[in-house]
Amino acid sequence: MHDQHIASAFDRDLEAIQAQIMKMGGLVEAAIADAAKSLETRDEELANEIRAGDKAIDALEEQINQETARVIALRAPTAIDLRLILSVIKISGNLERIGDYAKNMAKRTGLLVNMTPVSDSASALRRMAREVEVMLKDALDSYIQRDADLARDVIDRDRDVDQMYTSLFREFLTFMMEDPRNITACMHLHFIAKNLERMGDHVTSIAEQVVYLVTGEAPEDARPKADVTSETF
Repeated sequence: MHDQHIASAFDRDLEAIQAQIMKMGGLVEAAIADAAKSLETRDEELANEIRAGDKAIDALEEQINQETARVIALRAPTAIDLRLILSVIKISGNLERIGDYAKNMAKRTGLLVNMTPVSDSASALRRMAREVEVMLKDALDSYIQRDADLARDVIDRDRDVDQMYTSLFREFLTFMMEDPRNITACMHLHFIAKNLERMGDHVTSIAEQVVYLVTGEAPEDARPKADVTSETF
């Protein structure tokens, strides 16, 4: 009876932590969408809101870390349960980093507002952001549903994000070579694209945690990167 009581208490604790993870995920999804929207519409006020809202994401990560530490100390979880708790810590850490990248995007938007727009780069970046946002939603769904197949699908889709980044990188390079006046704006736009590419990597890490959680094994191979810009220099 005592063991059963501990088990049900552990389940309740875990449900509360998972609810916090989903709340954090929702805030991060919104931050990605808003960061891309503020860039495209040149909305400095929205960019400032994203930067301020990052504090709530950080606070949730801190809360999750404290809660998981308490559960480990109080409930003495089994090996399987411990794997679950450790995956929660890693997922919240990845979410926090994605939130940071959205905040960084918003910072650069504030600088770009006063510069001449470069082609339709803002809408291209918004498409890339949308891809990352959908990947994140699916990664979180795969976690809640314990769906390793959906998680693997998310991992595969990171290649698309890498290819979008590579394509934008080359575009910005061309704009800079064509007209030196584009250099400053293109540098900021390039860093925004790089932030989105890194977000995709963190979403992929979340999906890899799900595969490990469900199967007990890490995804088979190290995933090939489709970002080839490092080979350019």
